[in-house]
Amino acid sequence: MLMNSLLISYVCGFMVFFSMRTHLLLTLISIEFLMIMIYMMMFNIFLIFGNELYFLILFLVMLVCEGSLGLSILICLIRCHGNDMINSMYMMLW
Repeated sequence: MLMNSLLISYVCGFMVFFSMRTHLLLTLISIEFLMIMIYMMMFNIFLIFGNELYFLILFLVMLVCEGSLGLSILICLIRCHGNDMINSMYMMLW
């Protein structure tokens, strides 16, 4: 039952990710939500099968690095263009 609710949350996160493509901040939030859902699924699977939880710590470190990299890109984008709308700039400037 828990895995079904996590899977439904994961699908909802994908729907938000594919529908909110105008602002970079909304895209980053949806990616973080997807990563948290993957973490929760992995945590449940590791507890059920009795595996070691060291990989989850490594996954959390990568999650934090990905979040900080996304925020730094967002800050650079706002400083250069004044907003975070992806549609208002040319993709060649990236």
